[in-house]
Amino acid sequence: MAPVVTSVSPSQGSSAGGTTVTINGSGLTGAVAVRFGTALASNVVVVSDTQITATTPAGTGTVNVTVTGPGGTSTQNVPFTYTPAPAPSITSLVPSSGTTAGGTTVVINGSNLSGATLVLFGASPGAITNVTPTQITVITPAGSGTVNVTVTTPGGVSNALPYTYIFVPAPTISSLSPPDGPTAGGNTVVIAGADLTGTTLVLFGFTPATITGVTATSVTVTAPPGVPSTMNVTVTTPGGTSNALPYTYVSAPVVFDVEPHFGPEVGGNTIVITGSNLALTTAVGFGATPATSFTVNSDNQVTATAPSGTGTVVVTVTTPGGTSTVGLGNPYYTYLGTPVIASLTPDTGSTSGGESVTISGSNLTFADSVTFGGVPAAFVVISDNLVVATTPAHAAGTVSVQVHTPAGNSNAFPFTYV
Repeated sequence: MAPVVTSVSPSQGSSAGGTTVTINGSGLTGAVAVRFGTALASNVVVVSDTQITATTPAGTGTVNVTVTGPGGTSTQNVPFTYTPAPAPSITSLVPSSGTTAGGTTVVINGSNLSGATLVLFGASPGAITNVTPTQITVITPAGSGTVNVTVTTPGGVSNALPYTYIFVPAPTISSLSPPDGPTAGGNTVVIAGADLTGTTLVLFGFTPATITGVTATSVTVTAPPGVPSTMNVTVTTPGGTSNALPYTYVSAPVVFDVEPHFGPEVGGNTIVITGSNLALTTAVGFGATPATSFTVNSDNQVTATAPSGTGTVVVTVTTPGGTSTVGLGNPYYTYLGTPVIASLTPDTGSTSGGESVTISGSNLTFADSVTFGGVPAAFVVISDNLVVATTPAHAAGTVSVQVHTPAGNSNAFPFTYV
């Protein structure tokens, strides 16, 4: 059965549309359309079987209100009268000026602005993005000089207000500092250039950076994350988009091994560091102490001079991609105290050799040679304080015994061959 419409309230409204009305009747459940004449209403809400609310479309004169449901369309004569819309009036533009390139968002304040269909900046239409009875938001077209802005609604054309186009030069960028950084982003990059005032967007490839500071000649940003690659960086201002400069995302360095793993506390020895992503090394650390010097040999190798230190430390490499961390490799380096001989037991022996001598002292764990008068002896390390050596043959007389470790030679201790 077709719906029945008995009344509409209010029964008149602006020809611009936008009037909220209540339609009364019966059999309204399931309504699929409400028309004012032939024009469809919007925001239709079926409140109950006897009531619908809707928003009127634009129109003129007196039209019949109908409701269409599953059973058909109402046939009752329920009139709605459109009254002439009042002429629009505009009172301010915010802002009242913008770049000649256009693209500026302008808010037009006024009255009777419902149903606005056209906003002209001189002879060029703006792009309307939002309309209320008292406000229109529009994006300016390109232009020059000072032009009149007018608004057109079903009620006519508004008064005019002036809008001034200001020439803003396109930005240019000349350098990025630094020009590379970690894939995780988060580092500060300073972009130098000209005409950077009003920067609204900085892109690393297609990813926006976080802008933290802007002057006419520099923009400071926090780099977004990226993949290992080189990307174009551009700056956008009201004057347009700048030229592009390359920025390289660098993978974090990895240290697999250091060789040797031991050295003297005074430092000065050469260490070979192997790993990956080492080509852009900017620093080498032995714990918290920087290497005395370093040389990048390849993307997989760096040679460094150990600084002085004590204990066992982690050797790290720093690049624009970050600082290496302890992973599956062995990046440890141990500082060794100089070996010291305190006593020999016995301190005499046969010229034919072959006798055991206990060497007491300190820092002996990493002994790699024992000599009697410069002649190598077989030996066994018992502890950090004891080494047992077998005397080599030697001519009669007193000779110097020394223990050597990666930290260097011990003091010379006398042993007498008889």
